[in-house]
Amino acid sequence: MFKSVLVANRGEIACRVFRSARRLGLRTIAVYSEADGKALHVREADEAVLIGPAPARESYLDAAKVLAAAKATGAEAIHPGYGFLSENADFAEAVMAAGIVWIGPNPASIRAMGLKDAAKTLMIEAGVPVTPGYLGEDQSPERLQTEADAIGYPVLIKAVAGGGGKGMKKVERAEDFADGLASAQREGQSSFGDPRVLIEKYITRPRHIEVQVFGDTHGTVVHLHERDCSLQRRHQKVIEEAPAPGMDAATRKAVTDAAVRAAKAVSYEGAGTIEFIADASEGLRADRIWFMEMNTRLQVEHPVTEAITGVDLVEWQLRVAAGEPIPLKQADIPLNGWAMEARLYAEDPANGFLPSIGKLDHFVLPYSARVDTGVEEGGEVSQFYDPMIAKLIVHSETREEAAGGLAEACADVEVWPVRTNAAFLVRCLEHPRFVDGDVDTGFIAAEAEALEPASLSEEGLQGAARGLRFAEGQMRHHGVEPWDGMLSQIGWRLNAQFVRRQVLFVDGSRTEIEVDDEVFDRAGELRVDRVTSVRFERGGAFVVSARAPIGALGASGPASDGSLRAPMPGKIVATPAKPGDAVTKGQPVVVLEAMKMEHALVAPFDGVVAEIAVAVGDQVTDGTVLATVNPLP
Repeated sequence: MFKSVLVANRGEIACRVFRSARRLGLRTIAVYSEADGKALHVREADEAVLIGPAPARESYLDAAKVLAAAKATGAEAIHPGYGFLSENADFAEAVMAAGIVWIGPNPASIRAMGLKDAAKTLMIEAGVPVTPGYLGEDQSPERLQTEADAIGYPVLIKAVAGGGGKGMKKVERAEDFADGLASAQREGQSSFGDPRVLIEKYITRPRHIEVQVFGDTHGTVVHLHERDCSLQRRHQKVIEEAPAPGMDAATRKAVTDAAVRAAKAVSYEGAGTIEFIADASEGLRADRIWFMEMNTRLQVEHPVTEAITGVDLVEWQLRVAAGEPIPLKQADIPLNGWAMEARLYAEDPANGFLPSIGKLDHFVLPYSARVDTGVEEGGEVSQFYDPMIAKLIVHSETREEAAGGLAEACADVEVWPVRTNAAFLVRCLEHPRFVDGDVDTGFIAAEAEALEPASLSEEGLQGAARGLRFAEGQMRHHGVEPWDGMLSQIGWRLNAQFVRRQVLFVDGSRTEIEVDDEVFDRAGELRVDRVTSVRFERGGAFVVSARAPIGALGASGPASDGSLRAPMPGKIVATPAKPGDAVTKGQPVVVLEAMKMEHALVAPFDGVVAEIAVAVGDQVTDGTVLATVNPLP
């Protein structure tokens, strides 16, 4: 076994790898950008090396800088984590050529599976079923449009070098194909340096089923059962679970056997995942499940597999990279209970799920779940990297218990002023369809109304009112006279009982309640000042004040006057609307690239574009007015 390992990554996956490495007695080495100088993964490592400025292409994606850091620190092995350079065959070759152990598959396997079109051709030869589509070399927009028309809509455009939902666009109609293609190509070029795409038939009731595989240098390949990652938004996984609901033994065997054949076809070594798409219109059937792609790395959702098997997958990676055989035979790999993982993103569901950046002044995660994170209170969510800030994992005997436990764990999340999707996760996990296992990749879009942000409960309002009464008393105690708007209003009911009313502003909206001292409030509270607090309830964060707001806290996006403001710093990549264009509510006007994804700023109402204040290629700061839409007369 080598004695030291450098993790060519950041955040929670770097911290995760360090845990297993330390347990094996290995010296741990971190790399970091200028934006991550105070990051948790830097402090947790035995040694850390600065490798460049904040943008990933100048630091974490710069293979030469990472390799130089490994040589300078005497690292004997490199673990790439996921994302960044993890599936870069050239980097893997350079690591091996430098005499450093590469903790991952051999470069030939990465190349074979790295391009989705070539991988599908290889899978056909190996007898693995694949989805129908176009895998050709002709990438002209005319040919791609013709192929999409022939396949029949809806279709899915996918960057051939893509992953993680980037460079993937669903197109419903022929007239929307050109815009979808351009967006997919931009994301492919930006994220992977490759604008080429393939086209697949979009399955109308798809489920995302994947199988964890593992190979060693002795020719052994095993699987560690399947995961279901169907709960997605914009092709990004939100909740994952293992095993897959509704998967019978015969279907499981067919899918896992196909996954092992796929891995053996490329002489696979290390941890990998074979992803399948299933047509769930008639339940899970072996003849309706097709190969999508292989991820030649450790997956974000690997903890659910660890939970049901009892296997430390990172430890296996380290041991196999050192030349050891896989510790367990296929028949000895258990499947115990049910596990679920929720991805906690720094994003604002009330504002179109736009990423939320800034300092984590208040950051409390639950004790009732396994928590994998790379941030902590006082840290910062940067505009430069993925917005996932933690993963919450629960393992129970049954699926129902796992879903309930994960819902409660998400409900206990308290984060401020950065917004998160915790409350949204709670609503997903408690939705009757999800509880029943009736999920597919269209679940979130289909149930959007039921999953919309909830209001602060009556109990929360009562707690806020009592907090204000306490603040009022404190002010009087210190000789400060509260202003009229802060005071409770006392009146009388017809039956001569007095009643106290309080005006509150919740996230800027006025509400008036009748104060009831008997109502029990379980919500957490973070006091901002004497008249304003943040109430935490079921994963949500609500700003409650006795003062009418002068401006919205953390406001971004479309304003009531029709101005579209940048929700965060980023780069303008498209302006699909032009001055004078008539637009409908929800129609994209400007497209901003930030945090590795494209974000469309849409018209807040039906109207006419009065101004486009930016041009493609412009770098903009948070709050910049990008465009203005005037309402129709």
